[in-house]
This record gives sequence, structure tokens and C-alpha cells, in this order.
Amino acid sequence: MSDKFNQENAVGKRLLEWWQRLEDDRASRAVLRRAESITAVALSAPYQRLYRILRNVGWNAEDKPYLNDRLAAAVGLLAHVKQNSDVKPAKSMSQREPGADRPAVSELRFVRLLESPDMDALFSGVRRVLPLMDGRINVLALANDILFWGDRVKKDWAYTYEWPAKSAA
Repeated sequence: MSDKFNQENAVGKRLLEWWQRLEDDRASRAVLRRAESITAVALSAPYQRLYRILRNVGWNAEDKPYLNDRLAAAVGLLAHVKQNSDVKPAKSMSQREPGADRPAVSELRFVRLLESPDMDALFSGVRRVLPLMDGRINVLALANDILFWGDRVKKDWAYTYEWPAKSAA
């Protein structure tokens, strides 16, 4: 298994192709969007079909079974993504609509994501903020960040997020 999803490896290509086809597969998208937990995603037929496809092209997490749960989390979140963006997840969260004075995801909500105590909390938190960004995020970057969530990714998010300036009191 390659370390990361990208457009140059088979696993990354298949994940991106699956996401692109999800627009036309409304039933699968609906099942995944209704899944309120990582376990619900992992037990769903759409996830299991994708999992088999990815296994056939090189996904192998036998020595790290927690990666299968993280893959399920990523897949469940990707069902909420409407548009693939070139912008990293944290940058997408901090972007402002033209004329808006606040980022899509507030500083407080963003900090709560960074402080998520476990993958279930992160899944739930990101699931809630995706609509705030109109479902626009970099598909493979989000999948990678969920897959490798830890201090390194948290720091990357913190450095990438455009923190609002403090107002003068």
C-alpha cells in the first residue's frame, strides 16, 4: 500500500474515481451521508464495495487495522463533499465568502476539530463543518489527513488555517 492517496497511485486514482462517480450513484451517496458513525460507514454496502476495489489495487492495512476505520471515516466524509478543490482542508475551512467578515468555519469550531479526542469525534466534527464550506474541499487531501490524523496533521492544519485577526478591544 502506498503511503498516501494521490493521483499517481492506483489506490488514490480509484478513490478519486469512486468519489466522482458518487454524484451519479445517489443511493450509495445517501446511505453514506446518513451514516452517523464510522462503524455505520464500515458496515454499509457502498463502503464495502469501495473497500474491495481498493484492496484489489493495493490497499492493505492488515498490519495496521486501525487504517481501515480511518478509511471508513474518510469515505463517510467524502460522501458530503460536493466539489473537489485544489485548496487544503484547513485553508478551505478558513476561507471567507466575498464580503463576509468571518471564515466558513469559526476559530472556535476549528480549534475543537484540532482537539478531537478520537477519530469518532473528528468524523462527527468534520461532518458538521463540510456544509459550512458548501461541500468544497480537496478530496484526496481530506482523505490523507483523516488517514494520517495525528500531531503532524494537526500542526499542518493549524499553520494552514487563516486565523482571524483579533479585534482591538
